[in-house]
Amino acid sequence: MDAELNFKSKSKKRLIIISTIALATIGLGLFYLTQSTREESSSNSTSSEVVTQEKPILRSVSALGRLEPEGEVIQLASSPNLGGAKVVELLIDEGDQVEKDQIIAILDSNESRLADVERAQREIEVAEANLAIVKAGAKQGEINAQKATIERLEAELEWQIITNEARISRLEAQLEREKEQLNATVNRVKSEQRNAESEYQRHEYLANEGVISESELDNRKLILETAQERVKEAEADYKKSLETLQQEIKETKAISNQSVRRLEKQIDEAKAELDRIAEVRDVDVIEAQAQVEMAKAVLKQAKAGLKLSYVKAPFKSQILKIHTYPGESVSEDDGIVEIGKTDQMFAVAEVYESNISKVTLGQAAEISSENNGFEGKLTGIVSKIGNQIGKKDVLDTDPAADVDARVVEVEIKLDPQSSQRVSNLSNAKVFVEILL
Repeated sequence: MDAELNFKSKSKKRLIIISTIALATIGLGLFYLTQSTREESSSNSTSSEVVTQEKPILRSVSALGRLEPEGEVIQLASSPNLGGAKVVELLIDEGDQVEKDQIIAILDSNESRLADVERAQREIEVAEANLAIVKAGAKQGEINAQKATIERLEAELEWQIITNEARISRLEAQLEREKEQLNATVNRVKSEQRNAESEYQRHEYLANEGVISESELDNRKLILETAQERVKEAEADYKKSLETLQQEIKETKAISNQSVRRLEKQIDEAKAELDRIAEVRDVDVIEAQAQVEMAKAVLKQAKAGLKLSYVKAPFKSQILKIHTYPGESVSEDDGIVEIGKTDQMFAVAEVYESNISKVTLGQAAEISSENNGFEGKLTGIVSKIGNQIGKKDVLDTDPAADVDARVVEVEIKLDPQSSQRVSNLSNAKVFVEILL
């Protein structure tokens, strides 16, 4: 009985083991079958995509670019004949709209040019008065006119002397002020030097006594040497400033004396002319007429010189940037201001040489900001395609980008609404898409 039970128990265990092995075998077979089906399906799908995938159609040409006003940005400067000119007055601010021939700046030569014009006008008046007197044949009139000339020259001489004295007095007063200020500076740095010397001596004694370290003594020595250098610099500045002002005073006096001598000579000549006035002759009329014409020529020249002291806008435009402010000399490189016709803005796109054949005039374009200078997109049309292939001016932020890539500049004329949105963003970096 026990043997029968043992046999049944063993048979039951064998059945369970066989069933488990069978189920595992079936499961493993199903797994490999499923995996094979998936791989075959994936392979077929990939193969199908390779067969059916077509080359993408290019719908736009992309390029980096910049914003520019119509006609590009112009650096407005003074005449090159006025080397070293200074601006005394600016009549505009950045962002202002200016009309053609509107005065933008007044140069330091303006005051003397105005005086030249006024003097030339007075000389015409005198010449015309002399001509009228000669034609009228009134000897007394000629005498009176000549006296008037002498009086005018004498008055001008007196004014010149007063002006020169005032200028020299101002420079001498400035010299005294400079002396006081520079003396004060020298005294101050000398006081600092004495204090540094005293501190150094005290620390030297302490170092010898072993109270402080050598590094502390070296620090005090450095402070002393620095104070000594400041004294030398202050004394050098004192000498240079005084020499400069003294030289300026000397030059001013020389110019003043020259002006006075010139006027004195003119007065002597006018008095001599008054002494030799005689009866009226045709030759006198011709000479007087020539004097009038000469005076008019001088006035014309003076007015031409006066125009050079004004810097005017060559066309209707906007002030983009001011480079030279009142009191500063005009830079040959930067000029006084930058102007541009911002009423009409352009995007200048640098299209790769490989894509330029796809770009034609009249194509629409969309422009977006590379640096969030404006929101959204601008629109425009291709208005000009460059005739030269060159290097990129607008560089990509990608460090791996080809900076030597060959490009062609393409101008996109923005529509009025887009131009108005970015009229104050000249040279802004943009991303351009030219729609094909």
